[in-house]
Amino acid sequence: MSRNRYSPTPDDNDGEELLPPRMPTDDLPPLLPPLQPDGGGRRGGRPKGFFDMAQLERETLGELRERAKDLNIGAAGKMKKDDLIIRLLQTQAERQGLELRGGVIDIVDDNIGFLRSEHYLPGPDDIYVSPSQIKRFALRTGDLVVGQVRPPKDSEKYFSLLRVEAVNGQDPETAKNRPHFEKLTPIFPTEQYDLETPGKSSMRLLNLVAPIGKGQRGLIVAPPKVGKTTILKDIANAISAKYRDTHLMVALIAERPEEATDFDRSVDAEVISSTFDEPVQSHVRVAEMVLNRARRLVECGRDVVVLLDSLTRLSRAYNLTVPSSGRTLSGGVDPAALYPPKQFFGAARNIEEGGSLTIIATVLVDTGSRMDDMIFEEFKGTGNMEVHLSRKLADRRIFPAIDIERSGTRRDEVLLGDKVAQKTYLMRRMFGQLTTPAPQGAGYDLTQAMELFLARFGKTKSNEEFLASLGASGM
Repeated sequence: MSRNRYSPTPDDNDGEELLPPRMPTDDLPPLLPPLQPDGGGRRGGRPKGFFDMAQLERETLGELRERAKDLNIGAAGKMKKDDLIIRLLQTQAERQGLELRGGVIDIVDDNIGFLRSEHYLPGPDDIYVSPSQIKRFALRTGDLVVGQVRPPKDSEKYFSLLRVEAVNGQDPETAKNRPHFEKLTPIFPTEQYDLETPGKSSMRLLNLVAPIGKGQRGLIVAPPKVGKTTILKDIANAISAKYRDTHLMVALIAERPEEATDFDRSVDAEVISSTFDEPVQSHVRVAEMVLNRARRLVECGRDVVVLLDSLTRLSRAYNLTVPSSGRTLSGGVDPAALYPPKQFFGAARNIEEGGSLTIIATVLVDTGSRMDDMIFEEFKGTGNMEVHLSRKLADRRIFPAIDIERSGTRRDEVLLGDKVAQKTYLMRRMFGQLTTPAPQGAGYDLTQAMELFLARFGKTKSNEEFLASLGASGM
């Protein structure tokens, strides 16, 4: 994909140009003080009353509202502190004849960057970021950068970032000292995402058979048409409703366009999609930007959840884009094509220093494709949580079509607590008795056992009530 490339001007000995060539600064609005030669996008000689992100963060909400009153900003009394800070910076930029805009930075060749917006893909509204700004603030691909920009002039193609106001919601000087994701210490998940939602039997059941913790690396193993999309939506809605501080991202790779629209409208999350009619390079770019964005948030101590649909289609996309290694596995899979998806999935972890990255990815089976089977075999066992959906249950319209005996989470007793864990083990033994051949068990097939289980399960309003009832009688 061709891009408009910029290189340092000949008289820039240190290579720290602030703006691309043909972007002179002597015609900036008169309210802006002149650019300083530090190449960082920060300014000296600030005008009276000037404020920046660091100064606003130190002020109380009351002081911010007083500032807003002086600047005639309406409805300031109803805004949260973070929203009010952005509104103040935006008003200041507008009064200087500029705009306050932001986007997720994508650092490309020659160490130049562009702030992306729509699905993190290149577009005409991208904002150019110079190498000097990237170096000055130690920007990394995936950072959310907000700053003052000006429109292109003459033959220029992109908006240009003039001043960095915030990086990932923090003061730029603070953000540049954050640790690198790779140097953070991964540990087992220790805190559960409680997904139990009234009226959602799928989330109640998932809480018991395959609990999800902060930092979980989970696979949803699904044949076609068994309800995996519905389960992903239920997980997303449960997390967004109960954990407002968790940053939730949904990555849809090679999905149907109508499914992407429905997901975007159904869940309160950041939905990033690349539909099946787009080039495979778009699938790869979206996945890599989602991963980098998630890493940057975790470096700031945030809890992040990424729902990926699907790991199979992502692996297929890499199989078409990576240079051939000269070797081929069964089904036509190049071994080199599996490394990037494994890197994506393997990034999930709980962080000892604070923060977590949880990744729940779907993987397709029973599609009739040997390649899909090979991809599943490569990822089987790499997660610490697996949910298996049953075609047999779905064909009988028994939902949620979760195969209780094959689904589970490693070290689930840490998440559930010993008392609840013992109850779930009892539940599994009782369910196993239903499917065990006579005379040792009841001799039911999976569909009969699940119907009986869900009938008992549906009579209780909560998992606590259901587990308490297990000792009273059988299923």
